[in-house]
Amino acid sequence: MARIQLVLPDADKDRFAHQAQIEGMSLSQWIRAAAHERLERSLSGVPWSPDELESFFDKCDELDGPDREPDWSEALQDLDRSRRSGISDP
Repeated sequence: MARIQLVLPDADKDRFAHQAQIEGMSLSQWIRAAAHERLERSLSGVPWSPDELESFFDKCDELDGPDREPDWSEALQDLDRSRRSGISDP
């Protein structure tokens, strides 16, 4: 079995250890379980939790951009124009 040294803030270590104790695990077991859960989530095709997704869209809303989205006919015209020119408009 491999041994890994982990450096983290004391506050995080205390929070992780407390949660591990609540769940009846050692800190090492809890960290392994958390890593496995994250890996499984990434492999399951569900890359983001609902909270992460909401945060992503909130950040998108804060970005500067056009005042409105183009309607479908405008989008098709833009695609056609881009195909004919061989480059995309910024």
